[in-house]
Amino acid sequence: MPNAPSPDKMSPKDFTWPFWFTLPLYPYSRRRTLRQEVIKDTIWTFDQMQGVFYVIVPIRMTVVKLNEGGLLVYAPVAPTRECIRLVKELVAEHGDVKYIILPTISGLEHKVFVGPFARQFPQAQVFVAPNQWSFPLNLPLSWLGLPPQRTHVLPADSSQTPFADEFDYAILDTIDLGPGKFAEVAFLHKRSHTLLVTDTIISIPENPPAIVQLDPYALLFHAKDQAADIVADTPANRRKGWQRITLFALYFSPSALEVPRWAEVLRDAFKAPERSFKAYFGLYPFKWRYDWLRSFDAVRGDGRLFVAPILQTLILNRAPQETINWANKVASWNFEWIIPCHFDAPIKAEPRQFRQAFSFLERQPAVSAGVFSSSSYPLPEEDFQLLKNIDQGLNKSGIVPPPKERL
Repeated sequence: MPNAPSPDKMSPKDFTWPFWFTLPLYPYSRRRTLRQEVIKDTIWTFDQMQGVFYVIVPIRMTVVKLNEGGLLVYAPVAPTRECIRLVKELVAEHGDVKYIILPTISGLEHKVFVGPFARQFPQAQVFVAPNQWSFPLNLPLSWLGLPPQRTHVLPADSSQTPFADEFDYAILDTIDLGPGKFAEVAFLHKRSHTLLVTDTIISIPENPPAIVQLDPYALLFHAKDQAADIVADTPANRRKGWQRITLFALYFSPSALEVPRWAEVLRDAFKAPERSFKAYFGLYPFKWRYDWLRSFDAVRGDGRLFVAPILQTLILNRAPQETINWANKVASWNFEWIIPCHFDAPIKAEPRQFRQAFSFLERQPAVSAGVFSSSSYPLPEEDFQLLKNIDQGLNKSGIVPPPKERL
């Protein structure tokens, strides 16, 4: 079960993040942390929550106990008092934080916390994915808050790291996105057969994650069918809100969503039972078709693995060969569990399921000695329409390079 004390036994300062303005995402300065033991005395996840316009999803840090004693931290989250206390409870039992990993170059929601987290553990060595960059100016890592004397770039050869006996990793080479770049480093913890990934692979839970349920306001906001609705706080309504939030997060605007005219939105806002700033003054510019749940069922499946539609449409299709090569390497490892930084975790999965998730990049899905399935699990084409429009607009304006043909 997730591990967190009751808020009435804590000071508000325990879950305050004072530097929220560096990444102004909901819930802004108020960030709770839930710790969960995933593999007994070996791996723990630390979940926080973030989003925009109440479209909230978990963001996750993973901590792994080292054989020699001490801890490795993958993708730090905001180091609030609550978060650091939960980490230090592990430190007291298993030893110091020895290594901190920044496994991405473009994920500001991961990068922004590494420097502040590292300052809490001054003995830890920091390892970052190669080719780090920042926007609008490409600044040195030390200017981004990473400690210069103990920050290192992950070498291409994973055997050249001090944690090589326990971990292997594969670097998805830098993908050129015009004004930006994308890369990700997947880590394999050999002893527990656990794969750690950042953004590339996800699985969607049917019910809202525990961290999201600590404050159900966002869930109930998106459970409304119209502005005037008063939504009771029930498990069914929390689930309904979560499932709609998921579709927003994956597609921005799925096919089952209609946006009414602003005259209608403003008229309905005056009928809303709550018109506070928190409730966006009663504005609710969404209208869901009666069959919206079909879109959620398509991504949920039976808890399958898949690549987020945004990455499919706007990022990984710029480098299909590099991505497939990376997926093949990861799928050659022996793992039984996957822990992504978002949505569900841990996920019980096999290497073939991981590899299968990338078949959208191929004309003919990969089959190798009967290991990989030929099924690609396509998502509904109509739900990709807005993302495709964005992609076409970026291409037409020359902001990003065009996608490459499938292999």
